[in-house]
Amino acid sequence: MGMTDMRRAGGPLSRWLPVVVWAGVISALSSDAFSGDQTGGLLLPLLGSLLPGASPATLTAVHAAVRKLAHVAEYAVLALLLVRALEQPWRSLARIAATSLLLCIGYAVLDEFRQTFVPTRVGSPLDVALDTAGAAMAVAGWLALQMVSAGRRSPA
Repeated sequence: MGMTDMRRAGGPLSRWLPVVVWAGVISALSSDAFSGDQTGGLLLPLLGSLLPGASPATLTAVHAAVRKLAHVAEYAVLALLLVRALEQPWRSLARIAATSLLLCIGYAVLDEFRQTFVPTRVGSPLDVALDTAGAAMAVAGWLALQMVSAGRRSPA
């Protein structure tokens, strides 16, 4: 039995629990404990030691970039976990890809809305766009690998 067959053989809990856990991780990272001020206390000194000649403004910009790249990475992982959960023999690649992407976008919007109620955070359309980009890149990569491995030209 191949890896894909083993994944499909698992029940809903084995497919969906990783999605729920990762969504919880994303929510935790969106809390006050991981606001820019909090992560700056840890990352700015680390970045300063990695980039000893960098000015404070440069370190602040790198810190901001790392935080934005985290959005891309978080949602790339979520998208791949959703793809894994959604994979079933009767679902087309296009449907799996579209559903995964739409669920990621929905969760990104919901998470950013939730952040509007956290005093140290703000909901940001830019962050939703970054989340969507991360999910889209992961889904596109998965889709391309699936089509290449199956010798397909169309995701339908």
